[in-house]
Amino acid sequence: MLIFCFSLFSPYLKLITLPLLKQKPPTLFFSLSLLVFSSQHPSAMEGGVPEADISAFRECLSLSWKNPYVLRLAFSAGIGGLLFGYDTGVISGALLYIRDDFKAVDRKTWLQEAIVSTAIAGAIIGASVGGWINDRFGRKKGIVLADTLFFIGSVIMAAASGPAVLIVGRVFVGIGVGMASMASPLYISEASPTRVRGALVSLNSFLITGGQFLSYLINLAFTKAPGTWRWMLGVAAVPPLIQVLLMLTLPESPRWLYRKGREEEAQAILKKIYPPEEVEGEIQALKESVDMEIKEAESSEKVGMIKLLRTKAVRRGFYAGMGLLIFQQFVGINTVMYYSPTIVQLAGFASNRTALLLSLITAGLNAFGSILSIYFIDKTGRKKLALISLFGVVFSLAVLTVAFRESEMHSPMVSSIETSQFNNTCPDYNAAVNPGKWSCMTCLKASPSCGFCAADDKLLPGACLISNDVTKELCGSDHRAWYTRGCPSKYGWAALIGLALYIIFFSPGMGTVPWVVNSEIYPLRYRGVCAGMASTTVWISNLIVSESFLSLTKAIGTAWTFMLFGIVAIVAIFFVIVYVPETKGVPMEEVEKMLEQRSLQFKFWQTRYSGSEKQ
Repeated sequence: MLIFCFSLFSPYLKLITLPLLKQKPPTLFFSLSLLVFSSQHPSAMEGGVPEADISAFRECLSLSWKNPYVLRLAFSAGIGGLLFGYDTGVISGALLYIRDDFKAVDRKTWLQEAIVSTAIAGAIIGASVGGWINDRFGRKKGIVLADTLFFIGSVIMAAASGPAVLIVGRVFVGIGVGMASMASPLYISEASPTRVRGALVSLNSFLITGGQFLSYLINLAFTKAPGTWRWMLGVAAVPPLIQVLLMLTLPESPRWLYRKGREEEAQAILKKIYPPEEVEGEIQALKESVDMEIKEAESSEKVGMIKLLRTKAVRRGFYAGMGLLIFQQFVGINTVMYYSPTIVQLAGFASNRTALLLSLITAGLNAFGSILSIYFIDKTGRKKLALISLFGVVFSLAVLTVAFRESEMHSPMVSSIETSQFNNTCPDYNAAVNPGKWSCMTCLKASPSCGFCAADDKLLPGACLISNDVTKELCGSDHRAWYTRGCPSKYGWAALIGLALYIIFFSPGMGTVPWVVNSEIYPLRYRGVCAGMASTTVWISNLIVSESFLSLTKAIGTAWTFMLFGIVAIVAIFFVIVYVPETKGVPMEEVEKMLEQRSLQFKFWQTRYSGSEKQ
């Protein structure tokens, strides 16, 4: 499947990354990171924020009165980033209420995973065809088409009559997200003045993180509204409509117009973007850049996987870059972004609203961590920052493992007296050989049709009952909490602290470093192809993790699932020490020489390459 997806990505990613490769490293890093999901992170979807120079941000602010037209271009296209972030975050909260409305979803873990992960599958499709659409029809039309698909998907989801229709809507939204992830940063990059390009492209990153944070606020706003999740998902139809209206008033990318021979149109747009004294120089630079790009495309031979791996520098860069991206996903970041409220409920907080409120902290910390990365990525260095991040992730996952394990082992017991007060006892409890040894966790694991009604003091013995709306209302009428995931626990706050620490450690380091390294580590002539491979790697890794998380928690328990992520993080530490070079301060043109030197380095605190000499 990896080879199949790469075969879809690589031809078009090479076409759209060629102009990006002529940019400065900060812009390149972010432009490549926006080609994939996030986290995230946002994210990453954990991409992170590019290290744009502070003077570029000042210059960017001055555009608000010097040339507001440029800011309008960037903000209009940047709405695609907002959609990207919103979809990542909104499903985590909406899923809580979808389970309440559709009992099949509540009882079948694979359906919950399908609702989350089909959007990622759709994004793989959207990104794979997005490159071709951007090149064939233009960046502007690519954005409008992405908005149209996102709007259709949002309407389908809001009106869904069952899980199957909801999944169809998720696919449409995913395709739109995938296409927007390709088109929006590319449009901003090609329609921005050179001196502020990094700052304006970084706007997309802030909008992704802002979209995630906004999704949690909107989720909270609609918790009391009839239809809850329908509103949460349906509100997403508004931004694409706004973006379509804005994009209809804006021009096509001047670079794309020039490539298509529409030079007069391109020059007219450049005259609006640049001051009069800079226009001629920019027109000439664009002409030379496009001519060089066309020549490279015509003369470049087809690069196969075998040829790539036979080239020493590419092979070593491939191991380091792809390895970092794989570990970025498999230490579990997107389980936190997609299932954060569910994890909070597993920690013993039964209320949907409480789970959403506490998850808002996660989104806020993720945004804060992304901002921190701007400072630390060059001060600390890529390798050292990745290691500090991974050590923190291991510690955080250890806290989560212990907290969930203690919660499982010390969950409240089931009282036969409490249970007998209700007329709908769980059949599995009635049929048990030794019901006196049943705990809340035993009750929940016995069957998806069982739930736990806690006592007034949640840590005291409660009742094991049939899980349905009637029972939930009966339990709530006595002001008692109703649990179908996770059990009351005095260790719940420890799990929340572990979750917060995980985000704090992950976001500034492993959320950002893999993208920086991947934008720097490949030889220039192979960078377009390797960018396609990076995109494919992250999408598929993201899909695997999001599709398997709930199944793992059900099969081996939440504690052991986090322990599994912790083991992966420990392996990642050794991988970074041995295989990942320090690229801080190394000119991009010199990276290839550095990779041709020793491939292993255990003294991670030393810079590997300085000028043309080995350290």
